Order: sequence, then structure tokens, then C-alpha cells
Amino acid sequence: MLTSALSIKGVSRSFGGVLAVDDVSFEVAEGSLCALIGPNGAGKTTLFNAVTNIFPPTTGNVTCFGHALRDMEAASIARLGLIRTFQSARVFPGMTVLENVLAGGHLRTRSNPLAQMFYLPSARRDESRLRKKAEALLDLIGLSHMAEVAATDLPMGAQKTLEVARALMAEPRLLLLDEPAAGLNDTETAEIANLLCAIRDAGATILVVEHNMSLVMGIADHVVVLDAGRVIADGTPGEVQADRRVIEAYIGMEG
Repeated sequence: MLTSALSIKGVSRSFGGVLAVDDVSFEVAEGSLCALIGPNGAGKTTLFNAVTNIFPPTTGNVTCFGHALRDMEAASIARLGLIRTFQSARVFPGMTVLENVLAGGHLRTRSNPLAQMFYLPSARRDESRLRKKAEALLDLIGLSHMAEVAATDLPMGAQKTLEVARALMAEPRLLLLDEPAAGLNDTETAEIANLLCAIRDAGATILVVEHNMSLVMGIADHVVVLDAGRVIADGTPGEVQADRRVIEAYIGMEG
């Protein structure tokens, strides 16, 4: 039996009487890559925000590796190993590409604040370890030659990839990615697909919101489809592609 990394049960979220997410339930198996898809306005990002308590659920429950997330602060959720990215790339201005990646490792520092304040040997070892890891991640995503460039000077596609690398510095057990391929060209999209598969194959669980259907159907183990805030399909990529309700939802969007 597969272990659940994320369990969403009966989650709804309303804003001023408007129900943006309506009684959503599904499971994300540990070690899987699950895609959350649907037309624009279907409630995908709202659901991400509900899971991570940015806008807590109006009703329902979310558990991550068996831990209930209700009323939990963002830092506590991150310590459980649940790390997310956002729909728009969010690099830190005034910092280099390398510094942006390093910022993602603050949860994994081992030295205490006093050692960091006085830059004691334990703090120096921490810095060296995290820097080597950050440099390895930049090499993995092909940005090592841009390490000392201001992150805001990167093209939007590279900023999105950088955000994924920064999230990986936190050593996530469960990674929530909101449209990681947005703004990427075909070559960059293929690279992000390979990166996501590598992350999953290394043992992390991924839940990804994505509009690029060829990307999703090529890499996902499991697909959940939202329309008007409700789950209309839940299954393998093949099952979802053949589902009449999914076809109608996307035809309606295009029309």
C-alpha cells in the first residue's frame, strides 16, 4: 500500500461568499509526481494557498506525512519538509544568483545562532557545506556561469528554474511547484521536465500545477483535474486524457 505524502480531505475556500475551492479531496502518494491541472480560474493556486495556510481552508483538513497542517505557521510547515514555489518567479532583489540559492538552505543550518554571530568553526563548516550544495544545484540547472550575476538580471525562464533550485536547498520531502514551466521555451521546458523527474527519482514527492499539457502528460504519475473549484477527474494521465468531463472543460475554455 502506498504511503500518502499529502492528504487533502473536503477542502473548501471561499472569499466573500464566492467559493473558489469546493469540497476538494485527493491523495498524493509518497515518491510520486502528481499534476494538478484545469482551466484558468479553476482554483489550482487557491488550493496551493489553502494547503500551505496562506489562505487557510474555510472547511476541510490537510495532512502532510500524517501531520495536520491546520493553524500551522509557514515556517513549521517548511520544517515538515513541505516547500512550495509561486506562480510568478520570486527572486530576492539585491542578491546574486548564488546568494538566492543559498537563501533556501537556512532551514538546514546546523550551527547555533551564537556560532553564526561570531563565525565560529561550526558556522564556517555550515557555510562551506551549503555553498558546495548551492554550487552543485546551479551546475545541475545550467546556471553555474551566472552565479555572481544579480538574480533580477536573469531572463524570466531562468528565474523560474532558479526558484526550483532554491526550493531544493531546503531538502524538501514534498515539493509544491506552481507553474514551473511558465515563460520557458521548448528547450527550457524539456530541461525542467528532466529536473522534475530527477527530483522524484531522488526520493522527493512533487505536486505541480502546470498548463503545459505535453509536459504534464509526459512526466506525471497521477493527474488531478479541477474545474470551477471542484475535482472532475483523478487518475493516470491516460485515464484523465480520455475523460469526457476533462475534454469538455478544456473545449469550453478554448471556446
